[in-house]
Amino acid sequence: MESLFYFFEVKKRKVTVKRTKRKSNRNPRNWVLFGLLVGLIYIAYTYYKRDRRIVRKAKIALNIPKGFEGFGIDISHHQGKIDWGTLFRTERYDTIIDFVYCKATEGATFIDPQWSRNRSYLLEMEIPHGAYHFFRPNTDPEEQAKHFLYHWIKEPSDLPPVLDVETEAESDKALIRSMEIWLNAVEKRCGMRPIIYTSLHFFETKFAAHFPDYSFWVAAYSRKPGSIQDTRIVHWQYSEKGQLPGIETPVDFNVTNLVIQPD
Repeated sequence: MESLFYFFEVKKRKVTVKRTKRKSNRNPRNWVLFGLLVGLIYIAYTYYKRDRRIVRKAKIALNIPKGFEGFGIDISHHQGKIDWGTLFRTERYDTIIDFVYCKATEGATFIDPQWSRNRSYLLEMEIPHGAYHFFRPNTDPEEQAKHFLYHWIKEPSDLPPVLDVETEAESDKALIRSMEIWLNAVEKRCGMRPIIYTSLHFFETKFAAHFPDYSFWVAAYSRKPGSIQDTRIVHWQYSEKGQLPGIETPVDFNVTNLVIQPD
């Protein structure tokens, strides 16, 4: 029995010695080389991404319609959480985007889930921007104005507020009357005349004969910006499929006849 135990002890020691030898054969230089390789791959990938951003930036600039004073975007919760740092602090994207409009409210109760976050970032980064309200014709316009004014607190650098009108009412007359109530209430409170956002179809069939003292922002994707010579049209939304770094979903692209400069 003792010899048997001795035999197993020897075998165990032999196995232990062999394992120790295998561990000691590992060369630390291999790990250093592996780390350097990973670092080089990361650097190459970073430059690759940067080059793609530069190419994308050049493509965006190339596709902006000519003959306008500025380029801007409008956003809402549909764009999710925007990476504002990437959009404005990487590769000088601020030289392309001159203004931003953010959805603030809708109807008499809805608040855009991203409004406060977007507002905070834009104020902090001193980006020219404004707020818009999505209009519900069958909801009390005075209540809608109060709702918007409660959540949009005017700052000295703000662009004029915008009334987004995309929905039919029981009649065009009723729609225009409700819009006038909202527009007057907001202008009286903030001291700035709002801009009316709508489709080119709505503008031509419903509003062109009205609102002579208001500026318009029209959306038209099949016609070239500037093809309508009505001087009331100051902003033109020419694409709803824009792509920008920091925004994961398509975003609206706009051009303007206004000179927009940060304060």
